[in-house]
Amino acid sequence: MDSQTPQSSPSPHSPHTFQVDLRGLVDLLSHHLYSSPRVYLRELLQNAVDAVTARRAVEPGAPALVRLHAADGGLRVEDSGVGLTESDVHQLLATIGRSSKRADGLREARSGFLGQFGIGLLACFVVAERIRVVSRSARTPGAPPVEWTARDDGSYTVRTLPDGERPEPGTTVYLTARAGAAEWLSPERVRALARDFGSLLPYDVRVDEEPVTDLPAPWDRPYPGPAARRVALARHCHELFGFTPLDSIGLDVPVAGIRGVAYVLPSAVSPAQRATHRVHLKGMLLTERAEQLLPDWAFFVRCVIDTDSLRPTASRESLYEDETLAAVREALGERIRSWLTGLAAGDPERLAAFLAVHHLGVKSLARHDGDMLRTMLPWLPFETTDGQLSLEEFARRHPVVHFTRTVEEYRQVAPIASAQGVGVVNGGYTYDGELIEALPRVRPGTVVAELDADTVTAHLDAVDPAEELALSGFLAAARARLDPLGCDVVLRAFHPLSVPALHLDDRAARHEQARAEAEERADDLWAGILGSLRGSAPRARLVLNHLNPLIRRIGSLGDPELIGTATESLYGQALLMAQRPLRPADSALLNRAFIGLLEWATHGENGR
Repeated sequence: MDSQTPQSSPSPHSPHTFQVDLRGLVDLLSHHLYSSPRVYLRELLQNAVDAVTARRAVEPGAPALVRLHAADGGLRVEDSGVGLTESDVHQLLATIGRSSKRADGLREARSGFLGQFGIGLLACFVVAERIRVVSRSARTPGAPPVEWTARDDGSYTVRTLPDGERPEPGTTVYLTARAGAAEWLSPERVRALARDFGSLLPYDVRVDEEPVTDLPAPWDRPYPGPAARRVALARHCHELFGFTPLDSIGLDVPVAGIRGVAYVLPSAVSPAQRATHRVHLKGMLLTERAEQLLPDWAFFVRCVIDTDSLRPTASRESLYEDETLAAVREALGERIRSWLTGLAAGDPERLAAFLAVHHLGVKSLARHDGDMLRTMLPWLPFETTDGQLSLEEFARRHPVVHFTRTVEEYRQVAPIASAQGVGVVNGGYTYDGELIEALPRVRPGTVVAELDADTVTAHLDAVDPAEELALSGFLAAARARLDPLGCDVVLRAFHPLSVPALHLDDRAARHEQARAEAEERADDLWAGILGSLRGSAPRARLVLNHLNPLIRRIGSLGDPELIGTATESLYGQALLMAQRPLRPADSALLNRAFIGLLEWATHGENGR
């Protein structure tokens, strides 16, 4: 930025004029505003289409033609649009930031234009060292053709031409490639870019007489029936995105000016992965990477739409976040929600195939949508002690829907709870705990309860008091060995018989365990503070199965040291069976118990 300073002292309020370094501006465009040089062709197509739109606003029957010719390291783009006079050229092409869309007489037709920011031809300097424009105005029939030639050093010339140089209204743009950029102006590249950007444009666009536009859009074409439409859209999806969809969802939202289709991904994706979509603005491809088009829960689809209502950013490569986009996002989400509801009502096989892959997305939606949860209850799968079931089926089988909050808790209690007839749902997977807790809201009368160690223990059979009294010495030795680990020992009788011991804890017990470990490591001050927090918090439990033959044999041992070693072994085995992460103290215990058993076994062998 620079300014011209006059020789005499200016008044404090004298205006100055910005001076623009075109080389610096081109560098800004190519390296910061635009993601790729490929956008130069979109700008050329955009200017041509807008020029045709402007002419048709005053001449509805005017031709609507755009022709591109690439050869010898250059590109020529012709349109039958409104054209320019010499005054227009000085005012519009040579003034950065001014758009012809703001010219007199065109305001009322503004909604039909693609461009908004007046950068226009300047973007072509990303690939060209020289731009030559020859134009004749349709609004001023008597005006001669005019030529504007600009170079990337910021210089330009303007001259009028004889009538024969351009007999018909319209504009022709000539690009001469800059060093190293000729590949962007090659016929093959121009043809590919024109098809990509302009396949849905409403006018006759051709590259060397080869049609670019392919209308009507695949989602607007007539088909013999739903099956034929599904096949055609699946083919379109494969060509566009590279996958064959599970299904396609029409996205016709006339109020929002949206037409398009959403394709359901055939494989599961992470909810954290941002979905990207193709967005056309009035037929012109705006972006292939629109992320904010759909609600976050709809990560299982990829969309391609054409819109006339959304607002692009300055680079015209993404969408401007405003109230209109928010309304469109909500409307498109409602279309996907309606599709799911329709499947549930009329096509359970397709719904089952969809949920087998994308149940996570539906669960994400159902967390905050009571109607969706109510609709999907018979279909959404959950891991339960009765197998993979829906919450609806599980609630019919069990008067109380018990659930665990973590996968580890479920694994440690599922076999035992199932043997005791207690139904449990694994709420440790993403969204499952929230949905289980929401069950009473959509299924009145359902009782939901979190399963804790006390509940499990209460469902296990108590041992005859006389038998437990006879084992009091064994139990005392076992409790003494596990007390430093914050674990109690209790004796119960339960099935299956093959399980010798069960390790039970809950979040409160784990919290107390973590507090005790922190207290051991803390200095005197923090140890006192942490010690003051010690209360009657529940402790973990090692539940010994009195029905198991191994437990009966261990209970008959008389050596307290051997009882302690055996108890540590049972504790370690119960932790491993529950697939719980081992603390350093647990690993040391396992190692100690293993060595102790080896010593006992070899001692017994040597003594024989």
